[in-house]
Amino acid sequence: MTKQKQIKVTLVKSVFGQLKSHRATVRGLGLRRIRDTATVVDTPEVRGMIRASGHLLKVEEG
Repeated sequence: MTKQKQIKVTLVKSVFGQLKSHRATVRGLGLRRIRDTATVVDTPEVRGMIRASGHLLKVEEG
């Protein structure tokens, strides 16, 4: 079994006033409030979510 690459995602800006789809994407990544951090598996789907809401997030390759 191979170890899957992880990405650490942190919410740095508020979702207040953002598009509904961007708010949903942030929630889908498992983030609830500013400075919340989630570790997610690096997949094309997750990369797309990060790209959609990237202006609200800080991303660290893990």
